[in-house]
Amino acid sequence: MSAGDEHESKDTGRTEAFSDGVFAIAITLLILDVKVPLGATSERALLHGLAEEWKAYVAYTMSFSLILVMWVNHHRIFTLLRKIDQPFLFWNGLLLMVVSIVPFPTALVADYFDTPAARTAAAVYAGHGLLIALAFQGVWQHARRNRHLFARGTEAVVERLNAQYRFGPLMYLIAFALAFVSAEASIGLCLLFAIYFSFMGFTGQSPQKHR
Repeated sequence: MSAGDEHESKDTGRTEAFSDGVFAIAITLLILDVKVPLGATSERALLHGLAEEWKAYVAYTMSFSLILVMWVNHHRIFTLLRKIDQPFLFWNGLLLMVVSIVPFPTALVADYFDTPAARTAAAVYAGHGLLIALAFQGVWQHARRNRHLFARGTEAVVERLNAQYRFGPLMYLIAFALAFVSAEASIGLCLLFAIYFSFMGFTGQSPQKHR
């Protein structure tokens, strides 16, 4: 490995390591919104209290899946990169900023899903999902427009991933619009998206570091 290649490897490695830290913190904070029932004086009361937390469980599952899928695809991008430039760093920073916000809309859905404010909570959640999808597209499309950032021999993989990624923003835009009609349908759609993108990851190429 030449000195230039080693420097480029360090740059991509540092950026990915920093990004992994942000993803890890965001995904860990989600569990703080799953509360332990207080004041239960019997097994029946405790079971009832646990059952009442179902909204928190659903919100946690959706948001955990969202961050996990985003992290997996973020890693897939880095397996293809040879180097990064300064605009890529800012796009990546924007993505990390919106990812770090995930615990907030998650808590909002958990607290307000069965209230008259449910549609607003769902709109915030789906709207935030749209922002994440747009930020991810910013990272991806910047790299795709600057093909020198990718390693040699990755052209076919890049185009295959581009076909998979292109519909993310549209899907969350539909969920956002649907929130103003039905909170349940919007959140259900977001949950389906998380499941879809999770399984989609199994159809892609296994991550292998290209140089």
